[in-house]
Amino acid sequence: MSEGFTPTELARLDVDRLKGYKELLEFYHGRQWEGYAKRGEKRLTFNYAKVVIDKVTSYLMSGINLVVDAVEDSDEARANARRAEAALHRVYEDNSLEQLDFETEVDCAILGDACFKVIWDQEAKGVRVTVPDIQGIYAWWVGDDTSRVWRVASRYSLTSDEVEILYKVKPKGKTASVVELWTAQGFELWLDNVQVERKANPYGFIPFIIYPNLREPKKFWGISDLPQIIEPQRELNRAMSQLSRILELSGNPIAVLENVEEAEDIAVRPGAVWNIPEDAKAYLLDLLQGGGVGLHISYIDLLYRMLHDISESPRAAFGGTTRDLSGVALEIELQPLLQKVRRKGLIRAAAYNQRNRMILRLVEKYQNENFGDNHLRVVWGPVLPRDMERLVSNEQVLVQNGIHSRKRAMDEIGVKEPEMEFKTWLEERETILRMNRELNARSSRGGARERAIEPRVEGVEEQ
Repeated sequence: MSEGFTPTELARLDVDRLKGYKELLEFYHGRQWEGYAKRGEKRLTFNYAKVVIDKVTSYLMSGINLVVDAVEDSDEARANARRAEAALHRVYEDNSLEQLDFETEVDCAILGDACFKVIWDQEAKGVRVTVPDIQGIYAWWVGDDTSRVWRVASRYSLTSDEVEILYKVKPKGKTASVVELWTAQGFELWLDNVQVERKANPYGFIPFIIYPNLREPKKFWGISDLPQIIEPQRELNRAMSQLSRILELSGNPIAVLENVEEAEDIAVRPGAVWNIPEDAKAYLLDLLQGGGVGLHISYIDLLYRMLHDISESPRAAFGGTTRDLSGVALEIELQPLLQKVRRKGLIRAAAYNQRNRMILRLVEKYQNENFGDNHLRVVWGPVLPRDMERLVSNEQVLVQNGIHSRKRAMDEIGVKEPEMEFKTWLEERETILRMNRELNARSSRGGARERAIEPRVEGVEEQ
């Protein structure tokens, strides 16, 4: 599977991509000035880039619900879909994937790419989902079809103790470079450029999901959220530093002496007395005269607005608006953010569905399950605040008129486990019907009909 492959060749692959990752990480963490600071130069950093990425990620990951729909219309198929959905939820809870997905999304927005790894943990007897560092991931695809990845290499470092525990091998140094090489047919393990294991792939698929933040047409690797705001961010830092310096000097004014060849003990302080020649002039330099500060502030406001526009994150997304907005008006105000979140959601949904299919295949293989054919969906939480009362009223009308199913209505409202919720509703309905029958029976035997005081469920009546 890897004739002629050696881990040393990875050092020559994707050099520009890996260099770009490091620069983007540095920028995100606030190291945004170019070159070295001159002596006495003030350099302020207002890390707006980090705020934008964290904010957009929060909107995108505000709520995700996994749904498994049966392909066939039968009781058995629906039961299999419910079991598959329950299996996915167990794996998500065991791996704390809600938190892991949020952290991965932040990393993906910074670097432009992210990766999941789905394997079977023999010790824990369960599915293990991890997030390898994308800086150590290399992929090969078939010709010009970037969707058909046929080989993936994962490179990372371990301490000697970790290598001994995991692979029962004692490395020569304190750390070892590990390379995993996967195809759908085989697996190879290399330690410090020495192959220590080679076997058939036990899963039958490459257990990696590599996906971009935003896709560039006809490209495999993605685009970060940072490049388009790097220049405005640097200019904002420079302009704010310059304004800060002006205000600082204005608070500690500069004394200007005209027609004076030399001066001593000229200090700007309350009650200071200066001795100067008759034809000389002395005054304090006013850096704020002529509205100069206003020009700086206007320029900073322009940069600030530019950052919002280029990052597709309107000011309203940060909770600040100049007027009260709700409903359609708020949606129009936040339209750039909604479009950006939707573009990302399309890519994430494909990646999460691929991950879920891998999870179900491993559960079927190692726990002797059979979930049948199912359709996997990702239901995203609402980006905008919603009027729950109005939403419930709309869904009620749609369900009553046969336009939406109860499950679809629960998805729209945000119920995480519609099947379980509907099952609970059926159990409550049956309990209430039984109580009504018992009360009616007792009333008939007593010669008087008593009215049941228990709460009634809409549509739950004896026929």
